[in-house]
Amino acid sequence: MLEEVERWLSTRSWSVTDRPLHQILAAKQRTGQSVSVVLPALNEEETVGDIVAIIRHDLMQQVPLVDEIVVVDSGSTDRTSEVAAAAGATVVHRDEILPRVPSVPGKGEVLWRSLLVTSGDIVCFIDADLKEFSSDFVSGIVGPLLTNPEVDLVKGMYDRPLRGAAGQGGRVTELMARPLLNMHWPQLAGFVQPLGGEYAARRNLLEQLPFPVGYGVELGMLIDALHLVGLDALAQVDVGVRKHRHQDGQALGRMSAAIYRTAQLRLARGHLIRPSLTQFERGEDGFEPRTYSVDTEERPPMVEIAEYATRKVA
Repeated sequence: MLEEVERWLSTRSWSVTDRPLHQILAAKQRTGQSVSVVLPALNEEETVGDIVAIIRHDLMQQVPLVDEIVVVDSGSTDRTSEVAAAAGATVVHRDEILPRVPSVPGKGEVLWRSLLVTSGDIVCFIDADLKEFSSDFVSGIVGPLLTNPEVDLVKGMYDRPLRGAAGQGGRVTELMARPLLNMHWPQLAGFVQPLGGEYAARRNLLEQLPFPVGYGVELGMLIDALHLVGLDALAQVDVGVRKHRHQDGQALGRMSAAIYRTAQLRLARGHLIRPSLTQFERGEDGFEPRTYSVDTEERPPMVEIAEYATRKVA
């Protein structure tokens, strides 16, 4: 297995500089493929506008790489929607998409619904909390999909500094996701950022995948894509440095629980009691328990949704 991962690293791991923008644009024109960029957003008014503006300027106005930018707001209480729209994005509220299916909180829920309000042959997901954003994140991960028909999904890889210390971000990746992948899906051990929120895939792959509704979506997507299309259809591109808002330890604990549950479901899809996670916070009378339910719900492959099939025919 180690030899297979080493071979994959040498043939499916690239740098953003490996594909100049003119080469990517030529491939897009030659193949006629369209590109959608989706930003899932919850209370990101400080960063979402800059990200949208940079993508529009660099990859829509300067060169015609991106065909649409859609921000899916999952219930923001700040000015996320207004800022994103002012920067030039199409803004859709999560609850307006497929209203017959009541929405639930979670990042995966938003990504799943975004397939119904985008049209690109290639869909690129970008987190809305990135700071010092570069359009290389988009062109870098979209590039292999436009230039190599054998590639179906591309993850971004990058340094993740934490409070100025290089390589210390991605704590859930190092403490939870990487051990799980190495033990149970060793073919995926070569992914530098398996939980990263910046990745792109062909629509005809995404629409066949189930979507965990919460933080397990990236891990679940990677594992399910491996089984559906194989390791050589997956790739990663080095896009530099990723700076974003870091969450506190308890939030990371809840994220880890959801990711573990996502892996557990894929190891043995049995009927299990909905799990919960109890954490502790110091109160007036000492440590007080706080119990949170762990995201376990998954949305079915989008091709099974009647509204999506109708939309494709239309």
